[in-house]
Amino acid sequence: MSKISFASHPFLLGFEQLDRLVELSAKSGNEGYPPYNIEQSSETSYRITLAVAGFREQDMSITLEDSQLVIRGRQEDDSEGRVYLHRGIAARQFQRSFVLADGVEVAGASMENGLLHVDLQRTIPNTVVQTIEIKHKK
Repeated sequence: MSKISFASHPFLLGFEQLDRLVELSAKSGNEGYPPYNIEQSSETSYRITLAVAGFREQDMSITLEDSQLVIRGRQEDDSEGRVYLHRGIAARQFQRSFVLADGVEVAGASMENGLLHVDLQRTIPNTVVQTIEIKHKK
């Protein structure tokens, strides 16, 4: 049985990469930790905010692999010798992935009050109008 996708429609020539991106984003559905917000701060800029209380800057890494933004966090376990009556603060590693569209670039990242902010900037491409010459074959 062959796989049918929306990019196989005859009017969508050359959109095979879009199919790949949809598949990639479906696979990156994480379990919900850490929670995050995505906000649009202007017409061409976005901000991803992750709640990473307890993590330090050196505990995290942000990479851009192809068109996928990957944020990883890993804390060292310092609970040796401690006796917890209740442990509700998560001290575990995480990985969050976001698929970025073409033209979206990471503008920077900052940390403030237990929140990691990743700023994104989208470039607006120039509109190109091209006239194609029709040649007569003899």
